[in-house]
Amino acid sequence: MEREWVVEESVAVAADARSVYATVADLRRMGEWSPEVFAIWVRGRSVAPGTKFVGFNRIRWRVWFTTCQVTSAVPGQAFAFRVSSFGMPVALWGYRIEDVTADPASPRTRLTEYWEDLRRDNRGAAFVSLLGKVFTGVPAERRAEANRKGMRATLDRIRTAAEKG
Repeated sequence: MEREWVVEESVAVAADARSVYATVADLRRMGEWSPEVFAIWVRGRSVAPGTKFVGFNRIRWRVWFTTCQVTSAVPGQAFAFRVSSFGMPVALWGYRIEDVTADPASPRTRLTEYWEDLRRDNRGAAFVSLLGKVFTGVPAERRAEANRKGMRATLDRIRTAAEKG
């Protein structure tokens, strides 16, 4: 099987696009959504392009951290961030938020989470791939599969929270 470099999953949310965005962009709550993230430390109070944060992650007994920077923060439309490890690019994570409401009385939003593996075509790609395997236990060639599973859980948790309001 050829290695996947980009993965995305979507879910329909019975909430308006701005509410869905507010849920996704609340970085301090990411540990509630993601099956790997257990804590986030955000520099500053607001979240906007350029905001830096550290993600603390876990798979079973393995624990690691990543440094991240918000690249897109458009209320009601998009939220994304780049992940690096020891200054080397690892991935781009993001969310597209699309209003698909047919009836204004019943808001409906399509939330898509995507991931792009940046561990290619750059100096240090092999090294950061090795670090990923050591810290997470997941070889780079299986990362897309693991992320797809995690995305489904994440999107379900975000959907539940956004629909509760």
